[in-house]
Amino acid sequence: MAAQPIVAVLGSGSWGTALAALLVRNGTAARLWGRDARVLADIATTHRNQRYLPDVELPEALVCTDDLALALRGATIALIVVPSHAFAAVLAAMAPLLDEGTAVAWATKGFEPGTGRFLHELVAARFPGRQAAVVTGPSFAREVAAGLPSAVTVHSDDAGFAEHLASLLHAPNLRAYSGADVLGAELGGAMKNVLAVATGIADGMELGLNARAGLITRGMNEMLRLGVALGAQPETLIGLSGLGDLVLTCTGDLSRNRRLGLALGRGVSMDEALREIGQVVEGVLTTNEVVRLASRHALDLPISAAVHSVLHGAATPIDALRTLMARERKAEYPRGLFCRQ
Repeated sequence: MAAQPIVAVLGSGSWGTALAALLVRNGTAARLWGRDARVLADIATTHRNQRYLPDVELPEALVCTDDLALALRGATIALIVVPSHAFAAVLAAMAPLLDEGTAVAWATKGFEPGTGRFLHELVAARFPGRQAAVVTGPSFAREVAAGLPSAVTVHSDDAGFAEHLASLLHAPNLRAYSGADVLGAELGGAMKNVLAVATGIADGMELGLNARAGLITRGMNEMLRLGVALGAQPETLIGLSGLGDLVLTCTGDLSRNRRLGLALGRGVSMDEALREIGQVVEGVLTTNEVVRLASRHALDLPISAAVHSVLHGAATPIDALRTLMARERKAEYPRGLFCRQ
């Protein structure tokens, strides 16, 4: 008889807490790990994550611990849900503690800061040959935790593992799909954050619904062109991990990236906006890596470049708008859907 699944959810922020609660409600044993012992003890006592999900009651069977070794002991899956800048450090901390048969999955969106490496590359380098998968898609943690209808997708090179993890997440209120394009799924989940900042800026400047729709559509074009250059499957990027997450993050005010853009578009300083949000805004670091990848593949991604210039103080939102609107008129798809310029 196969061992009953035990999932160690590493990261006690909003998304990690929501996923751990979902697993427990689905009948899977889950352990929620975080670094702050007081926060974990409070969750265990009150059955609420007072900082991130104060209005959501968590299941009593959810085990909480700040002891990484305890969280991983006997786990069949380690599901990492930490910000991208902490991802490599968590992998390193896991390495001496992970059982040989434990699979590795992650619901983190972004790249390794400074190198631009995809997170699956970090996992493969640290844990070669191990079952691995990414969980992504249009899923605000607060809505998943509250039981509202949602959908995610699980991608892995191992079709059986993708199906297994998807089956653990699948619930009456959450549809979990599966696929085999890990790179494409990661790119969509990361790049949509950059484009959400762009649409947030436009909405903060009160540029109108037409501008928002134009930015989302042309942003999708940038995502597709970069994805094709990197070897992603276009179907992945027009699915949940790409288009789905893009629409959600560009239009939903629960998005930290959109809220950052809204603040910048209204004239709030970068430091003040980040302070008000109070959580990691992945789009800030991701923008650097998207621009780096575009340069490496000789791609012109004007919206991503404009966001990068605003975030780094090289242009004001109005300057970036003028640059975008002054671009040379051309055919929408001069050399087909996946043209490079």
